[in-house]
Amino acid sequence: MNEIEKFKLECKESIELQGKNSSLQKATTEFLKESIDSRYSYNFTWMGRPIIQYPQDMVIMQELIWDIKPDLIIETGIAHGGSLIFYASILELIGKGEVLGIDIDIRDHNRKEIESHPMSKRIKMIQGSAVDQAIVDQVKQHAKGKQTVMVCLDSNHTHDHVAQELAHYSGLTTVGSYCVVFDTVVEDLPKGKYNDRPWDVGSNPKTAVFEFLKTTSDFVIDKSIDNKILISVAPDGYLKRIK
Repeated sequence: MNEIEKFKLECKESIELQGKNSSLQKATTEFLKESIDSRYSYNFTWMGRPIIQYPQDMVIMQELIWDIKPDLIIETGIAHGGSLIFYASILELIGKGEVLGIDIDIRDHNRKEIESHPMSKRIKMIQGSAVDQAIVDQVKQHAKGKQTVMVCLDSNHTHDHVAQELAHYSGLTTVGSYCVVFDTVVEDLPKGKYNDRPWDVGSNPKTAVFEFLKTTSDFVIDKSIDNKILISVAPDGYLKRIK
């Protein structure tokens, strides 16, 4: 075994141990609860745009994008556009691929900032509900002919909405790639944490994921990612397409 393979094996073993470390798991759960209250994820930018994500999730997304080298990344939910720009910047380093963002309300000031950004050359946006059939048809047309596709679901976080997104877009995910469902962490937080939103314990992205996985054997939860990054808004949400 050469030194590179030896290091990879050491990392794999360390990740497995992290997944079994109850004290570490407890500490990360407590951090997530406290950091969500302090709006921790709102404090970061990528190339000048607010990204509203946990850095750990973005690091693993970078790893996935670099490994998969997708021709297309589909993301529902745009907000300030930081994630679109982040994904586009990794694709720019790879030298191929584009990002397609869908949002029911792309605010004018955000659209202006995204379209004037240097990474806009790899970004396209569609305004409309991600579960509206006309929008779904546009996305499917855009994905036609793309050899490698990754999907990221990060818009309305209710069970019904995410379930519809999974029904519409999971099939666009290519074998070996991922459909990443963000904010599954809602199910693991105290009930009422989001008292100003329509999602809560019992109706959120994780409940939609678990229901979805009962209907298909094409996807599995990549638990090695959860064990690696520990702090994540998407526990059980990294779905790898295996067939």
